[in-house]
Amino acid sequence: MTRILVQKCIEKIASRPIVQRIMDEELDLSCIMRRPTRCEQFGILLVLLSYIIGWPAVAFFGFLSVYIEQPLVLIICGPLIYGISHLVFIAGAYFAGKKYVTIFMKWSCKKLCEKFFSGYRRLPAGVVKF
Repeated sequence: MTRILVQKCIEKIASRPIVQRIMDEELDLSCIMRRPTRCEQFGILLVLLSYIIGWPAVAFFGFLSVYIEQPLVLIICGPLIYGISHLVFIAGAYFAGKKYVTIFMKWSCKKLCEKFFSGYRRLPAGVVKF
């Protein structure tokens, strides 16, 4: 029963015009293929750093709060460090540049859609509206 429900949900999402557009779109990856500038490298480093300080830091504060038996450590530090990781991510996206981040996000969305929706029938090209 659950499998049929999940299959129907995937089919419904796969038939959406936005998913069809993502899967049909040809991407120009020349921006990613060239060596990034120092500013872009710094931005990419900040984005990666935001992932490192995001959930692992929250988990660390969770374990710390259990170890010292002070739940306020997690209640205060968890959202604070998670918010800081978001700010670091935004700064990284700014330094990496709009074009670089946009192309990377489009590429990753396309790969995700291809992985999940490749087995489902596609709509004819005239049906997909932009």
